[in-house]
Amino acid sequence: MSHVLRGGLTRLEMTTKITLAVLALASGVYTYLGVRGLLNGTETLVFLGALVYSVAVSVGIYAFWSYLLRFLPHIRHAANRRLLYVAMVVGSCMIIAMSSWLNAAALAGGAALEQHLANAIEDYQQTLDKAHSNALAAQGLLPDIHLASQRFARLARGERQSGVLTGTSGSGTVVQLLTQMSSQLNGLARQVEDSREQVRSLFNQGGRHLAQMRKLVSSPGPIEARSNAFAEEAVALTGVIAALQQSSIAPAVKRTADNLARSFIAPVADGRSGDLAERQTEVVGKVEKSVQAQSRALSQAAEEILVRQPAQPLKFTPLSTPEAVLRYATDFLPSWAGAISIDLLPAVLILILCGVQAAIRRDEGGELEAHTVTADDMMRAMRLYRTIHEEELAALVIRPGEGARRVDVDESKVARAEPNLHVDQHAKDLGSSNIAPLPSAGKKK
Repeated sequence: MSHVLRGGLTRLEMTTKITLAVLALASGVYTYLGVRGLLNGTETLVFLGALVYSVAVSVGIYAFWSYLLRFLPHIRHAANRRLLYVAMVVGSCMIIAMSSWLNAAALAGGAALEQHLANAIEDYQQTLDKAHSNALAAQGLLPDIHLASQRFARLARGERQSGVLTGTSGSGTVVQLLTQMSSQLNGLARQVEDSREQVRSLFNQGGRHLAQMRKLVSSPGPIEARSNAFAEEAVALTGVIAALQQSSIAPAVKRTADNLARSFIAPVADGRSGDLAERQTEVVGKVEKSVQAQSRALSQAAEEILVRQPAQPLKFTPLSTPEAVLRYATDFLPSWAGAISIDLLPAVLILILCGVQAAIRRDEGGELEAHTVTADDMMRAMRLYRTIHEEELAALVIRPGEGARRVDVDESKVARAEPNLHVDQHAKDLGSSNIAPLPSAGKKK
């Protein structure tokens, strides 16, 4: 089992390096696209700055994951492994901070800016509708004004024709007063009607600006140019909304209604007889009370319109693509996931390697080094051992009797004398249980 796993690791080593290089390169490319929108200056300066930053990001990502891929799967001590895991988490956070959000800006920056423009259109639409509603609110007073004017005109006709108020027909003081009140109310009604046309014209103009803004959002082309044109339309629409706020006739209605009561001057009765003059004075008093009541009603209705919350003119704020991606991050979660996955996918490879190495250690036991000894390593170790043993024998001094003499040892004799001892001792030194002793060489006759 362990041989299969080791063979798979060997065959996939080049694939792992290529994969890591491609991921680092892809992250660098998208980082370049993202950071380019943040830099200001000449075109050459922006290009060089973005290129240097993206290259630094690619190299940093490749080096970071290469170190972890090389060392982390082989660490056995728990404390050291935890330390490397902490380093991997800290490095991943740094990669997200310096690269992933720029990758997301490159992947979803245009869509995020379009989302920002679309949200701005909704805000402008609501503000325009509110300003239009406030401007038209005074139009609701028009029926009351017409009814009051018609009532005074009807009383004037009745008094002129049959004397319904004073009992004496003719165009006297009462008729003139009633006609004057009707004329004032008619003039107020005409002002309200004229304002309706102005409000309609302004609202249509604002609608055209909104239509152009929607067209800019949905049309193809560079988003930066469309955003600039959108800002121009937004400024023009803000002026239309302000004009709508000022075109409301409600303040004029309130002032006119208040003036009806304050400026009322009772005319002197012009009856030829004292009885007629007395009746005219009495009718004039009733007309004054009626005018005051009508004035209070119109003034109160206009006041209710004026206390409404006015439509606040909006200010369009252009955003860069990274700013738009950060502001509308929840709307582009798939793009964020893709941008982060490009940078953090090697972490999955590290976990896979850790699992494979753990399986190899469980299968082979603790003596992993013995499974990696080659035949060349074995022959080199045997030659080294023979050299050391020969030097020890050559330095041995044998003292028979009085003197001492050095004994030269033939290497072939040493090899024939204790071959099994040499091999067994070397196997013990290597810690291997899979190396069988070499057969003893036969003695030459």
